[in-house]
Amino acid sequence: MPKNRLTVEEFLKFKPTRGEFPWNKKEDGIIVIQVPKFQGKLGKTFCKLLKKENVFYANLDKIGSLVWEHCDGNHTVEEILEILKQNFPEEENLDQRLFLFLRQMQALNYLIF
Repeated sequence: MPKNRLTVEEFLKFKPTRGEFPWNKKEDGIIVIQVPKFQGKLGKTFCKLLKKENVFYANLDKIGSLVWEHCDGNHTVEEILEILKQNFPEEENLDQRLFLFLRQMQALNYLIF
């Protein structure tokens, strides 16, 4: 995604895609993403020495879980926003929450645009 300022209309056209992280959906609909703590040899070795897993588990909330499921490279941000509005009609500021969530996930390299 370009680093310059985007208009809302431009952002709505993006098709976010999940990174290559293992994930699963629990019975309650919550998505759990398995994220490596370290990519390099030193970090991985450190984990082995401490007998710790080199992963942590990111538990998304219900809104984040629904967004994650639809970040398949086929849905636009606008389509995802409409899905959220249908599933969470009582929630306020869904557009702002979605935009912030997507930007945070991009900053963590969990999503690409």
